Amino acid sequence: MRPTDLPEIRHLPLFSEMLQANFEQLMQGAYAQNFPAGVELVRQGDPADFLHVVVEGAVELFAEWGGQTCTMAVVQPVGTFILAACIKDAPYLMSARTLQKSRVILIPASDLRAVFRRDPEFAVSTIVELAGCYRAVVRHAKVLKLRTSRERVAAYLVKQLRRAAPELAFDLPVEKRLIASYLGMTPENLSRTLRALEKDGVTVAGNLVTVTDYARLVAVAQPDPLLDGPDP
Repeated sequence: MRPTDLPEIRHLPLFSEMLQANFEQLMQGAYAQNFPAGVELVRQGDPADFLHVVVEGAVELFAEWGGQTCTMAVVQPVGTFILAACIKDAPYLMSARTLQKSRVILIPASDLRAVFRRDPEFAVSTIVELAGCYRAVVRHAKVLKLRTSRERVAAYLVKQLRRAAPELAFDLPVEKRLIASYLGMTPENLSRTLRALEKDGVTVAGNLVTVTDYARLVAVAQPDPLLDGPDP
């Protein structure tokens, strides 16, 4: 593991409050690996042996059933997955694969559970992290069930635009097919919806999105903290 990896991991909210001695002991069993794009890191249904920390690249979390696949999330640096399965010592509910060349730290789940039991601050941080993940899943379920496809795409663009502020243009963070899957749409439906949003001040050229009428786009998306966050 590189010396530069440890400070990045230590600064994650999950690990920032734990005792230094416990953090150092946890990292003793951890190791880093570099993966090319397209490598499956974990498989749904397998035992949760490691907590994964993405420090470079990007990882897609996805699920499969009945011959169908859907994107659940994309993890970018510095981010972790899948904490709940590791703490519960249960099988992974999702699979994960690299979207690009990635560097991932693997922390043994058994070590994680041991520290969870003896470090109160780490236990609190774990609960807060899991609560945040739960609330994000509830919000996303509400978005899928309560918004039309046009509203879902508009809300997604508004969220990306706010991250790019004060710029009124941004590159889509992942491929359009992954965005479509995450939003519960086919790629063809996403393309049609993006074209339909042109009259609401959105132009798309490849992966570059430019917003020429922010107010009209917001009027379509109708942002709501109970659907879009963030929490106070």
